[in-house]
Amino acid sequence: MEPPAYLSGPEGRRIAYHRSPGRAPGLVFLPGYRSDMDGTKALHLEAWANGKGHAFLRFDYSGHGQSDGTMLETGPQDWSADVLAVLDELTQGPQILVGSSMGGWMALLAARRRPERVAGLVTIAAAPDFITESRLPDLTPAQRTALQTEGRALISEDLFDSPDYLTQHQVDGARANLVFSEPWRLEGPVRFLQGTEDEAVTRETALKLLDHAEGPDIQLTFTKGADHRFSSPACLAQIVAAVEDVLAGL
Repeated sequence: MEPPAYLSGPEGRRIAYHRSPGRAPGLVFLPGYRSDMDGTKALHLEAWANGKGHAFLRFDYSGHGQSDGTMLETGPQDWSADVLAVLDELTQGPQILVGSSMGGWMALLAARRRPERVAGLVTIAAAPDFITESRLPDLTPAQRTALQTEGRALISEDLFDSPDYLTQHQVDGARANLVFSEPWRLEGPVRFLQGTEDEAVTRETALKLLDHAEGPDIQLTFTKGADHRFSSPACLAQIVAAVEDVLAGL
């Protein structure tokens, strides 16, 4: 596999990325929490974009994949800044952001902060504010004590094949980058995709996001039987169809 290129990020950490040239609007794939740019959805969408001649960019947030940093020292404020950096430095013209899980949260933040650059959105099991909406409230008393005294709480030993922590840095960053705390308007076409068998992001979250977002062209689609990965052949085809629908609506 071809090695990634690197962009010097906002805090000096190198952001790994792969970029394909092509026409506008370009596509930018935003992966999920502790995921990376080499996942099934990112590579499938890249192949589609290359075949259609659209510019395409995939990248790893700080602390993820092949980028610099660790999960213990990075959080939503860093990952959101990474998205803005790649938009500003590595893309030209209007972009369609495709965000998976946490990437949906990051895509929504980017649409707020770079409305002139974000022409449309496709989110897959979007998880806006998941740290304050679910992770923090679900902590046990022992985990809360650890977060307060040590600055981090162990969430899982092996859910992601390595220990997963919630850190105070992540909590502070989440609180400074909330979606549900204020009105949200999205001017371009928006397609929210959600599986009914998703155990990480609930149907209620998807409906809450639909109710919260305002805009002229916003749709939510539930896919019966699809899980959080949303990576079956049928789901991949649905992601492409959503991107095509956004392109048609521009």
